[in-house]
Amino acid sequence: MNSDRPTLTQVQIIQSLAEALSWFEKEVSWGVSPGELNHLTGRIGELYAAMITRGQMAIDTNQHGYDVVSASNERVSVKTVTTSNHVSFNQNTFHHVDRIMVLRVNVDDEKGISVEELLDIAADDAQTLMRSRDGKFIYSIVRGNREERPVEDLEITARASYADLEIVQYESGAIRIRRDGEVQPGVVKEILRPIATEVGVDLFNSKGGLKNTQQLGTDVIRALNARSNL
Repeated sequence: MNSDRPTLTQVQIIQSLAEALSWFEKEVSWGVSPGELNHLTGRIGELYAAMITRGQMAIDTNQHGYDVVSASNERVSVKTVTTSNHVSFNQNTFHHVDRIMVLRVNVDDEKGISVEELLDIAADDAQTLMRSRDGKFIYSIVRGNREERPVEDLEITARASYADLEIVQYESGAIRIRRDGEVQPGVVKEILRPIATEVGVDLFNSKGGLKNTQQLGTDVIRALNARSNL
């Protein structure tokens, strides 16, 4: 079978993924629900899978039931969600698939848009985790809260003072607001915004979307420190 689809380099795949994520972020900032961006979400998942497997996009996804062919010649079926609690696979084409990847595009006010790997295993092993219904294999997504270490256990990489507040950034990128050494309650971004306006930090990123908490906090710390050095 001949195909007009070009072979993409890893650099092109990574660039395309960045562009797709940027467009997704812009749509969300315009008020579009992530659940309404199914086509874009699917493209993000396919590009992400092609990137981490060093693979290529499949020629005809609808016919074969897989989306990516990895560098090790695995045929990978990729499902990407935002809010859905399950994904389904066509039983008629499942025998073509070697590997299953289930991804989630997360929208986080602090970290922005990110891709999370929910499942990445061999197709035969994945089938044991699914139930069969109406010609499809159904995989249920369990929303669990992964235990996190306290951010205070990490090193502080940047800090700046504003009035009686201290804005600190940890090595994970997390931003916290402290007063007298105590972390202040409330939404960090809401505290940062008026400070940003006062010190001349733009609330929007170069793509036109609102900066997430980590981006805004980084820029505010930099601006405050620059002002204090004048």
